[in-house]
Amino acid sequence: MEHQNPSDEKPLTLPAKLLHQLRTNLLFNSKWAELNGAMGDLGTYIPIILALTLARDLNLGTTLIFTGIYNIITGAIYGVPMPVQPMKSIAAVALSNPDFGIPEIMAAGILTGGVLFVLGVTGLMQLVYKLIPLSVVRGIQLAQGLSFAMTAVKYVRNIQNLPKSKSIGKRPWMGLDGLILALVCACFIVVINGAGEEQRTRNSNSNSDSIENNTREDQEQEILPINRFDKFKKKFKLVSIPSAFLVFLLGVVFAFVRKPKLVNDIHFGPSQIEVVRITRRAWKDGFVKGTIPQLPLSVLNSVIAVCKLSSDLFPGKDFTATSVSVTVGLMNVVGCWFGAMPCCHGAGGLAGQYKFGGRSGACVAILGACKSTLGLVMGTSLVAILSEFPVGVLGVLLLFAGIELAITSRDMRSKEESFVVLVCTAVSLVGSSAALGFVCGFFVYGVLCLRKLGSGKSFSEIWMNGSETL
Repeated sequence: MEHQNPSDEKPLTLPAKLLHQLRTNLLFNSKWAELNGAMGDLGTYIPIILALTLARDLNLGTTLIFTGIYNIITGAIYGVPMPVQPMKSIAAVALSNPDFGIPEIMAAGILTGGVLFVLGVTGLMQLVYKLIPLSVVRGIQLAQGLSFAMTAVKYVRNIQNLPKSKSIGKRPWMGLDGLILALVCACFIVVINGAGEEQRTRNSNSNSDSIENNTREDQEQEILPINRFDKFKKKFKLVSIPSAFLVFLLGVVFAFVRKPKLVNDIHFGPSQIEVVRITRRAWKDGFVKGTIPQLPLSVLNSVIAVCKLSSDLFPGKDFTATSVSVTVGLMNVVGCWFGAMPCCHGAGGLAGQYKFGGRSGACVAILGACKSTLGLVMGTSLVAILSEFPVGVLGVLLLFAGIELAITSRDMRSKEESFVVLVCTAVSLVGSSAALGFVCGFFVYGVLCLRKLGSGKSFSEIWMNGSETL
């Protein structure tokens, strides 16, 4: 019987390749881990969406449907837990300015998305990605992570008026949204997840033969138990417990316990989807007050930082800044016309979903399916449940997402790189502007590169190889 040579196999057709890639990107590495990872972005998503729904009459049902579709599509395209988050700067302007209503919000989202789409298709975003030093990106990530963490602590410590983004008093220790509940949830997550995955390398041979085999199995990394408790968790399979999912589910249960009459406020059926009417004044205010402050944050945190972080967390699944910029642009150019909240990707959401176990596009596809289903089944009436959800529990989820994002800055290998990171972080936090922090970090990096001009290398070489020359 003749055996067919593998080289003689017919190449896959384009549809077959796309189908194979789709299956790979949506493959479940672990059902519980992916489900748990889907909860890692809710600490950011829910407070912003809820605040805008209560304060500016945002169409929650439409937003859930569209953001759910975004989640499914981006999960299928990228094969990583690519988050879909509200645009924070636009949301902040809307919550602080009563005259900035739904038409202005949607105009800002459409214009921001249009600019990002143009930057993507022209290749300019990829050029920006290559030119921005890693230390500056790490500074933005550290600032964003610490900002999330500080906001989370505020959610835990103080009672929040989300529509006005204000604290209205100290949170009591007891109660269904008390400090004790938040602390118990935080301890539960730490016990189950620890500080996250930590890989160690271990050579299979300790004698001289290991030198000869150094290019084969010895180079493989494996996750090793760090202490006796990790061994205990592995023995009793505690690592498979979806901690973030259980914490979120507990919050939903407590929402109904706090207000049992919520059942009467739920109405089944999707919200009516209408095209938003945007006046000339709304276009102007949306661009000046919303698009201009949002663009630097979207470029840095939603595109550049996401690409850098993805290459760190998922080696071999690198994707271009061009593709990320295009997907962010298309999301808003389409969805905002129908009243869906302007959205983008975010390094914080990616870090949070990774922290809780998300490893593939299936993670966000699950989340997207849940969002779209809730939007179609319950529509805007879902806000009644979210308004009673324990804010302290949301703070716990946001805290771990922020810390995971901030930890990515630990890979700086020189004092000069760390200096750039800290300058960028300090200015971003104190000035409450990622754009200002970026400019200062970029300037300091350039000055440090100028100091190296006498080393015999050109300025461009020093700039592109900053980690080796600084």
